[in-house]
Amino acid sequence: MSKMIIYEPAMCCSTGLCGIGVDPELLRISTVINNLKKNSIVVERFNLSNAPQEFINNSDVNKLLTTDGVEVLPIITVDGNVVLTKKYPTNKEIATMLNVSDALLGGDGKPATKVKVNRSRGCGCKGGCH
Repeated sequence: MSKMIIYEPAMCCSTGLCGIGVDPELLRISTVINNLKKNSIVVERFNLSNAPQEFINNSDVNKLLTTDGVEVLPIITVDGNVVLTKKYPTNKEIATMLNVSDALLGGDGKPATKVKVNRSRGCGCKGGCH
């Protein structure tokens, strides 16, 4: 079974689902990853601010960051090979990369609408975390 790793830009929360207006793309990716994990598909997600050592440990990711800067993020690897940069993969791309049925991903692959997040949660993010 293939393993996907997503190297993401710095975010205040591990998922990026912070603040008042949640980025629909981050919500979609979080949903897809949760659905894959429920089906025993290995997907890891590293945030530059929370796991900088992971970016250093992967020589390909490190080289891309050194040459192209943080604009190259997110970087997607499958089985240790860089397969996509500068954007999150679509649901169809994820299904193809991992050789799984797109039914495992959940949802229709369309971006979610903006979501208001409960401000009472405290991770230190402005506006709270989801």
